[in-house]
Amino acid sequence: MINVKGVELDRERFSCSICLDLLKDPVTIPCGHSYCMKCIQSFWGEEDEEKIHSCPQCRQMFTHLQPHRDAAPLKKHKLVDPSKTLQDNMCSRHDEVMKMFCRTDQQCICFLCPVDQHKGHDTVSAAAERTERQRELEESRHIIQQRIQDAEKDLKLLEQEVKNIHVSADQTVEDCEKTFSQLIRLLQERSRDVEQQVRSQQQTEVSRVRELQEKLEQEIAELKRTDGQLELLSHTEDHTEFLLSFPSLSALKARDKLQDILSETWTNISLRVTEVDVLLSQPEPTTRAAFFRYSRELTLDPNTAHKQLLLSEGNRKVIYMMTDQPYSEHPDRFTRCRQVLSRDSLTGRCYWEVEKRGDVCVAVAYKNISRGGWTESGFGQNDKSWALDCFNNSYSFYYNKVETPVSGPPSTRV
Repeated sequence: MINVKGVELDRERFSCSICLDLLKDPVTIPCGHSYCMKCIQSFWGEEDEEKIHSCPQCRQMFTHLQPHRDAAPLKKHKLVDPSKTLQDNMCSRHDEVMKMFCRTDQQCICFLCPVDQHKGHDTVSAAAERTERQRELEESRHIIQQRIQDAEKDLKLLEQEVKNIHVSADQTVEDCEKTFSQLIRLLQERSRDVEQQVRSQQQTEVSRVRELQEKLEQEIAELKRTDGQLELLSHTEDHTEFLLSFPSLSALKARDKLQDILSETWTNISLRVTEVDVLLSQPEPTTRAAFFRYSRELTLDPNTAHKQLLLSEGNRKVIYMMTDQPYSEHPDRFTRCRQVLSRDSLTGRCYWEVEKRGDVCVAVAYKNISRGGWTESGFGQNDKSWALDCFNNSYSFYYNKVETPVSGPPSTRV
């Protein structure tokens, strides 16, 4: 009599629980259950993205690398993620993985390269070179982070500078309005002129600070982007990719400190009228002694001087030179016309004398006059300046390109 129950048990033992048929090309997985090779591969194919497999019957979880985690001799192995650029890591000459670095030629090589092409060169393992470059990367990141902090501090300083400009301008306008309101009709026109000048200076200074702000914001964004790339690069396991990418990311452009720029004389918009000089009802002075009541001692501003003008005697004397002088670059410097402005701002009635040799031009101009272009910056050629030209022992007054001849005897003093 045949033992049917025993046959059923044997069939169940040798059957695949996936296809429910007898095992074909049987395989046994770590938990002890057996399956057809194609069945278990098909089942695991749905779990490949997770890299963790399970038994269809008992649901025990394991990976293909389980022996490296369970077997004592294999536990010493270092497991890394598969490289997406394996072909790029192969030596084109010897078809071997490039695990060394030639410091002489600054390139990755395989272990056979030092025998022929790189014979006698300074070579180390890629891991050793990576360690050295990793230190450089950390130093670069530290410098970048410090520069970000410095730039952010400078940005706050510029924001405060803008506030100060607005406060100074608003206060100036308020003071001018209070003062000129007492002069009614006689000083209304002067009040409008002063307010226009204040607003013009305000716009000039705000534009300058805004330009610096934009440059700093761009630099901060670029530094943060580079820092992010360096951070990602610092975590890569691919030595070759690290060594190829690091030089281009670690190069930093030098920049001037904002404090060096702000240490220069910035315009503080201030036209506070502390003493009302009501001159409209008084007669014009006619003698030199009368003019001296309004005399001013002026000094010249080297930051505005054209490069062919030499200042001396405490910036009170200017000489035209045939060659450029070693002035530093400055946004206030005249670039087209050989001109220079005074450091002092002038309000009300002012008098000063100029001793000259040869031909000169003496002028009064708004501080925001253009620094480039003949018409835009030339004294007397625009609505920002008034000029007295002294040429060939004759005199002409210019305003906005309009010439008015002025009579007078030749003199070395104007």
